[in-house]
Amino acid sequence: MKHRISRRTMLRGASAVVSLPLLDIMRPAVDAVGKMSDRTTRMCYLYFPNGSADGSWEPHKVGPQGELLKLNQWMKPLEPFKQDILIPRKVWTPRGNGHGAGTATWLTGSSYDGRSIDAGGISVDQLASKHIGQNTLLPSLELSMRGEGFFSNSLCRNSISWTSSNTPVPREVEPRVIFDRMFRTQTGGLSDKSVLDQVLADARDLQRRGSAADQRKLDEYLESLRSIERRIAFAGKQAERARNNSALSQSLIRPEPGIPGDHGEYMRLMFDLVVMAFWADATRICTFMLDHGQSNRYFNFIEGVEGTWHALSHWKDASGKTEDDDGVTSWRNVKEKKAMYNLVTQWHHEQVAFFLARLKSIQEPTGGSLLDNSMILYGSNLADGHEHSAKSLPLLVAGHGSGTIKSGREVRFHRDKTMSNLHLSMLQAVGVKLDRFGDSTGPMTELSGA
Repeated sequence: MKHRISRRTMLRGASAVVSLPLLDIMRPAVDAVGKMSDRTTRMCYLYFPNGSADGSWEPHKVGPQGELLKLNQWMKPLEPFKQDILIPRKVWTPRGNGHGAGTATWLTGSSYDGRSIDAGGISVDQLASKHIGQNTLLPSLELSMRGEGFFSNSLCRNSISWTSSNTPVPREVEPRVIFDRMFRTQTGGLSDKSVLDQVLADARDLQRRGSAADQRKLDEYLESLRSIERRIAFAGKQAERARNNSALSQSLIRPEPGIPGDHGEYMRLMFDLVVMAFWADATRICTFMLDHGQSNRYFNFIEGVEGTWHALSHWKDASGKTEDDDGVTSWRNVKEKKAMYNLVTQWHHEQVAFFLARLKSIQEPTGGSLLDNSMILYGSNLADGHEHSAKSLPLLVAGHGSGTIKSGREVRFHRDKTMSNLHLSMLQAVGVKLDRFGDSTGPMTELSGA
């Protein structure tokens, strides 16, 4: 190869700029033993509200050293990835476990003061952003599904990222806006012309200069980008179609322009945008709220499920007459309601499995897949939703953190551990030199198998 290009090289068009995946033609140069000198580690925090039913997060079968041999029926979607995940048990958040305070402090490891809107400190993602965010186009990316229910506008229930104790980071809920942040320039106007059409000449030139492997990677990357463009355009056309057809608009629950009406398609599109952000190195840090902290979203689109997520989380009350219910839905018994609650948990595992599969399918020149080179914390601020318990939270860590995490295990602590220890370990894994975070007592060294 005659020459190399910078890792920060981008494809450019009149009003578009496209970050690129790591290619052979990029620096750093190959070292003496034929391997890239460093891997890039990504951090992702996936939050879901309303906890999970007691027992639904317990693996079905665990080996003598904690090996994950078989996941339970509700976690079955994650079974293909059991060697890529670590499940810590007996981890808790001692400073705030409600829908509001627990959501706001999930990543700060502190307490929440609602009167002064104070989450007790900077969140772990934003602290990481201060140290490694300057290396990318976006220091961090904050996403959320559009909220549903009474508490959709509650600040504390919609904020897990904080730049300071009293400054929440705004979240993006519309795919088109997220796409534009990553791939559109801020000058020259935002035309409707495809981003790829605008940068095609630059892409062809780069393909001519790259290796055969680079050409293949670029083809795969640009096709993924094109696919997202098509899906966003389709969502916009469907919304326009509904607006212009009174009969159709009366039969559809129409989302805002650019947001798919199908909740699963919407979530998978958002996950695809996270994959693209990591693949392009547009950012290395992302938070994604799968809903706000007290979601009343109806999951009736799941076969066998009736009622809102929050109502289902209070599964020990089946009458349908409590303050948490909608006044319409009731259940035959507690067993039926708990099963529906578990089906909602399982549905979210299916979406996360989609995300992990996408990350695992993308190989990097430095070694390993995007999943190998990521640390993904997926979980809730509540344990059993009915009890509002903060003990033994439903959490898992996916990815291998560029070799810093020994996955495929359940780690069951003898004593309760604060979640801040987990946050501290993840910060240290990406090179943040800290000895303490939140209410930590030390890093969770068990992540690496130590």
